[in-house]
Amino acid sequence: MSKIVLYTTLFCPFCTRAKLLLEAKGVPYHEIDVGMDVAKRQEMLDRAGGRHTVPQIFIGDRHLGGSDELVALEQAGELDEWIKASI
Repeated sequence: MSKIVLYTTLFCPFCTRAKLLLEAKGVPYHEIDVGMDVAKRQEMLDRAGGRHTVPQIFIGDRHLGGSDELVALEQAGELDEWIKASI
């Protein structure tokens, strides 16, 4: 399984933004749709410390947060380091 996990819902523009950024970098990720899956939503809540918005992004064992945090990490030039560290 990919070292990057995105918890998402259908028709979420922030989820789309995160996925497009990762795809543009050629980085594989595992997407978990929590829209209609109560168990997966609870899994997300547990892993994300109660954060309920989507996407919730994990790189390796590290919780990054959402789309804004992903973009900020990329703009700061640190996203590649996080990805390499998760391998």
